[in-house]
Amino acid sequence: MAFPFDINQLFPERVTLLDQTLVAENRKSTERPDLLAHIVTVIDELGRASAKAQQLTTPITSASKLQSQKHQLYLLKDVESNRGHGMVVGFLKVGYKKLFLLDRQGVHIEAEPLCVLDFYIAENFQRHGYGSELFDFMLQHNNLEPVLMAYDRPSAKFLSFLAKNYWLTQSVPQVNNFVVFEGFFLNKTVAQLRKVPLKKPDGEIKPYSVMEREVVNQEQRALPWPFPLPHSPQRSVSSQSSNSLSVGSSPSRVPLQVTSASAVAGNRDNSPQSPLTEHCRARRTSQQGLAARCSLYHWHLDTRAVGLLDRHTHASPWSAATTIRIHHQDRMPP
Repeated sequence: MAFPFDINQLFPERVTLLDQTLVAENRKSTERPDLLAHIVTVIDELGRASAKAQQLTTPITSASKLQSQKHQLYLLKDVESNRGHGMVVGFLKVGYKKLFLLDRQGVHIEAEPLCVLDFYIAENFQRHGYGSELFDFMLQHNNLEPVLMAYDRPSAKFLSFLAKNYWLTQSVPQVNNFVVFEGFFLNKTVAQLRKVPLKKPDGEIKPYSVMEREVVNQEQRALPWPFPLPHSPQRSVSSQSSNSLSVGSSPSRVPLQVTSASAVAGNRDNSPQSPLTEHCRARRTSQQGLAARCSLYHWHLDTRAVGLLDRHTHASPWSAATTIRIHHQDRMPP
């Protein structure tokens, strides 16, 4: 490819290596600023020519992309062409990529090899050995074998080039656009291979909310009377025992009301309960049942609850005394 400026002055070496700075390795940073614009023009023109040859919609090589990525571009020139001003023969862009590959056994392996990302030789310079010269220079510069590299979407012409010059014919099928050949997975030190660990299966999600709703439903079916609303004021256990039982202040008489309620609930639902259900029921009973006063029992007891309590009075003298005390606060138990 010919350009209206001197290629030999822009690229002194036959093969020039460019990186993110777009400046050749053997040049100083104090070069003229107009040379950088010429380098940008050369790279962009080569990228468009390569995309056209590969029938791509957009170029994959440009000066802006090279500046934003840690890739290397090898540029080959012909010194004697264009009346001694030189011509650009082609370029080769490589870079390291983290890939997830499959070996012959189908095992997923993570690797970060050096990849060939773009390779182009001008049409009028093809079949003259320029391609193999440029590729060999890159291999020697990186001290690498072609079998240990990965190739990004190689064209049919590039695959033919690899088979003819480096005997790379047997490729290992992959699920991505990269091509690797047999022998890539043999040298694990150079290719930096490691097996990808299997993903741990997700554990079952415990339906805590469903269990809570089930506990509430069981409580609603088991309770013999409507408890006060949650917004009603709560009282301590000592104050509840002093108001509900006028005979003595022994703490052994405090849980009689809770025992009677649980006994009535047990008559209605005899099915065994899980520890979580019993814990939730005990917590809700302590927050609601113990907060009720004996005067509130008098207003909220219905005929159904009274019948249940009357049946329960024959089982325990203390529960009978508690029932009599609810209806007749001015009487003493026999």
